[in-house]
Amino acid sequence: MKNCLLLFTFILTSAICIGQEANKVIGVVINSSNDSPLENVNIVNLNQVIGTITNKKGEFEISAKINDTLHFSYLGFKSIKVKVTNDWLKFGSSKIALTESALALEKVVVNQLRLTGYLEVDIKQLPVINDNYRYSISGLPSTGYEAGSRGAVNKIIGSIFNPADFLHRMFGKKPNELRKLKKMKEDDEIRNLLASRFDREMLTVLLQVDRVDLDEIVNQCDYSKGFIQTANDLQILDAISECYEEYKLLSRGRSKRL
Repeated sequence: MKNCLLLFTFILTSAICIGQEANKVIGVVINSSNDSPLENVNIVNLNQVIGTITNKKGEFEISAKINDTLHFSYLGFKSIKVKVTNDWLKFGSSKIALTESALALEKVVVNQLRLTGYLEVDIKQLPVINDNYRYSISGLPSTGYEAGSRGAVNKIIGSIFNPADFLHRMFGKKPNELRKLKKMKEDDEIRNLLASRFDREMLTVLLQVDRVDLDEIVNQCDYSKGFIQTANDLQILDAISECYEEYKLLSRGRSKRL
């Protein structure tokens, strides 16, 4: 009887372990041109909003279910999306090949200031300094968020009372995507990935907006042009998240008044 009980316990434990492993996929990411492994490839499960990176051997492991979509991105390579299949979960490791992308550097022109000696003329050549304050943004020393001549709250209030406003359209029509912001902020792996990126690609994929709309969201939330141009992806995530939370609070307040 004791042996039967031990056997039953072993079978049950094995079944539980197999069931747990079935919720994860493993694989190796390689360079399609020479089959060499790629280290530090960014991998994000777009459905569960969790991320990971490959190790020195190009290997990775990430939680996933059937039909989840994994997004693979690596500097200098074309990003791809791969759907998780039953065979992948069932039979184990899979090779994912990334193709190098041709990068063309844009011509950069640096204009040197040419002073004339006339104060009224020379002062017009100086760059405009944006007197904005940044708050609650990862990597920035202050708390709260950036506000320019008009506060972000004022702009959001305008968006609520004007149905045609850009923020109202973006935040109102994409609630499911914007709810992912909270998950993204809670996942340490994704935060680490975003902190090292400046291309906005992962954000546009997760939020399902294009780069132009993403920049416009941040701009309409009253963040400065300088911040938009220099911030890393994690700082942009924090900026949009703060703005969206303000939008929800003000929207609920307006609904109660109506």
